[in-house]
Amino acid sequence: INAEYGEFQTFQHYFKRINLRMPLTQDLLHPSAESEKRSHKLKRLVQSPNSYFLDVKCPGCYKITTVFSHAQTVVLCSACSTILCQSTGGKARITLGCSFRRKN
Repeated sequence: INAEYGEFQTFQHYFKRINLRMPLTQDLLHPSAESEKRSHKLKRLVQSPNSYFLDVKCPGCYKITTVFSHAQTVVLCSACSTILCQSTGGKARITLGCSFRRKN
C-alpha cells in the first residue's frame, strides 16, 4: 500500500491531503448574479421562473396589451390588429416600434 500512495498509509489519508490542496472554484452559498441567471431555473439557490409578463404598447393606436414573454402564438393589437410580437420557439420577439415594460 505504501508504494501505491507514497508516504500515506491508507487511501483516506491520501484523500484528505488531496482535498486540502484543491479548494472550490466558486462559493456555493453566495453565487454571483450572473451565475444565478445562467443556471437552470430549478438548480438556482432559490427557484424562480425565467418567464414574465410584459405591457406592450401598440405603435399605431397606443393601446397597452399584456403579453407573456414566452408567447407561442402571434399577438395582435385588439384595436387595430397590428402584430405586437411573434413566437421564436423561446422568448417572443417584439415587433420593431413597439415599446414595452416588464410587469412586476
